Amino acid sequence: MAFFALSRQQPLVLLSSTELAAEYDRLVNENEQLQRAVSSHAVIDQAIGAVVVVGQIAPEEAWRALRDVSQRTNTKLRRVAEHILDYVQGGTLPEPERIELGKAILRYRRCAGLDDGTATGR
Repeated sequence: MAFFALSRQQPLVLLSSTELAAEYDRLVNENEQLQRAVSSHAVIDQAIGAVVVVGQIAPEEAWRALRDVSQRTNTKLRRVAEHILDYVQGGTLPEPERIELGKAILRYRRCAGLDDGTATGR
């Protein structure tokens, strides 16, 4: 049985069994990576929403605040987002992240002219 690969560079290419198996493995790997990316994106979007509510800042500033916390604590963005979601549901936020989040919220509230000293909510 013959198998063919389709691409823009080479419209129709005959594949050997080995090439077909390698292409299958590549596609499975790519599919897993895309699933992880979609999942990470959803967690980050939810955390942005939580920071919008807690910090009373715009979504763009909430995104920047998350990014700042991630960079300043050397913690992956997805992990920071998971911690924030846990925090807003009554859990704890690691101390370095809590401090940096408070600073970031204050910073972005000041930029927007909203600083009234009630940035962190807890």
